[in-house]
Formats: sequence, C-alpha cells, structure tokens
Amino acid sequence: MPVYNGQTYLKSAINSVLRQSFTDFELICVDDGSTDRSPRILAAMAKRDCRIRIVTQPNAGLPAALNRGFAEAVGHLHSWTSDDNMLRPNMLATLVEALKSKPDSDIVYAGYTVIDAQGRFIRYQPPANPEERLFTNPVGAAFLYRREVTRALGGYDETLSGAEDYDFWLRAARQFTMTPVHQDLYLYRRHAASMTDTRMKRIKSLVARLILRETQLIGEPELRARALMVQLRADTLTFRCKLLQEAWKAHRMTVVRQLPQLSYHIARTVKHRIRPGHKLKAGRQS
Repeated sequence: MPVYNGQTYLKSAINSVLRQSFTDFELICVDDGSTDRSPRILAAMAKRDCRIRIVTQPNAGLPAALNRGFAEAVGHLHSWTSDDNMLRPNMLATLVEALKSKPDSDIVYAGYTVIDAQGRFIRYQPPANPEERLFTNPVGAAFLYRREVTRALGGYDETLSGAEDYDFWLRAARQFTMTPVHQDLYLYRRHAASMTDTRMKRIKSLVARLILRETQLIGEPELRARALMVQLRADTLTFRCKLLQEAWKAHRMTVVRQLPQLSYHIARTVKHRIRPGHKLKAGRQS
C-alpha cells in the first residue's frame, strides 16, 4: 500500500486489508514522504498487527513507492491498494482461489464499486475482457497476480505516474494470461483530491502516449484506427491531433465513418476549453 498524506481514509484502507477472510499475507505500507498524520497512524496500526510492515522513503511518486514495496515483498502473489480505497472482506480469498483453479492464468482481476468521499454508492464497474485493453483499462482496482509478472516486467514505470497501472497491464498482456472474475470485490473512492482537472489532463496525456505506442504493435489497420479514435473522443480536455493523424494513416474509412461523433467531440472539447480561465489548445505532443 503506497501512502502519501492519506490520513483521512488510511485507517479504513488498512482495516479492510486486515479483515480479509484470507489471512496469510503481509501488508507492506510504503510511506512516500507523508507530511500529515499518516506516519503516526501507520506506526500505531503496525503495533497492533504483525502482518504490517512499514517502509519509509522521501517522496518519489506512486510508481516508485510501488516498486519499493514489491522489492521488499516475500510472497509469491502480488497486489496493491490505495490509502483511500477498501477491499471487500473476501477479495483476497476469491482471487487466490481463482489463481489456484486456473493454473494457466497469471493475472486475475474483478469488478468494483465506485463510492464518493462519504462512502455512498455511485456505480458498479464490471471487469472488462483483456481483448478490450486498447479501449479501456480492463483490470481496474481489484487484482492479484503472480510474482513472475512483476519480475518479468521490471515493475512499474516511474515516469508514468497516474497511468503506471494501465501501462503495466498493457505490457503484461503481451506475455501473460489475464482472467476476469465477475464479482464485486473492492470499493474505489472518488473524491475532490483524486479528480482535479490538472491531474486528469496529465493522465489523459499519458494514456494517449500509451495507446499510440500499443497501436504500433497491431497488425490490423482498422483495429488500430478504432482504438485511436476511441482514445481521441475520451479526452474532453485537449484535442489530440496526433491521435487523429495516426488513425487517418491507419484506416481512413474508420475515421470517415466516425465524422459525426468526431464533430460532436470537437464541439464538446471547445465548450469545455472556453470556460472562464481556460485557453483553447490543441495537443500536438501526444
């Protein structure tokens, strides 16, 4: 569990792990340079349960905290959770059993419920099929994978903070088997600190880079163009010309067929960008 100034929800997040029906685990909490009460909360909770280990480091960002935690891990199965989210009590037991029953699977992942800052239900997010990974992050927030996946991929890319998980799953799908588990096993919290325009803009830019990279590996021009167009329309903060250019080069008819949706997307992006305090900008770097 990477922790950075997570005092508001940290106790709930840790308790959700400690209350798992599957009990044979270690919880490595990596304090990534917190300046709030998080270190004291971690210390107090570690005194009450020997399965908690605390690792501290200067602030280096989420991917670096994940890599530090997994470098310390001794278990043969890996997972991680955030300091503001919660596991349902049967998450680990269900996913451990899924890997046991499917020895050819390397990664299993489940659906989750999105909640607000007060813990109120927003929606359920089912797991997507691995084949949809060019159109959405199929894995989501509830997952378990074999240690060999971490070793083969070299951990999380520390230059992709905010999209490190999507990058990890995209790279993993090239050589490992991913299996969805159609159960609700996690509570994913959306709150003000996690949904700023600045953060979302950065994540959208990184995801666009990932899709541009992955589509270069696809031998089907139409599929490549479809993936690029879906990513283009998913971003209402910036119109990314590079995605449109690459889609056009890959398969022109796919772009032509989507002209009505593209026109609507452009209008929606302009409407968003001309709000007070915004300047209209076309992104050409991603």
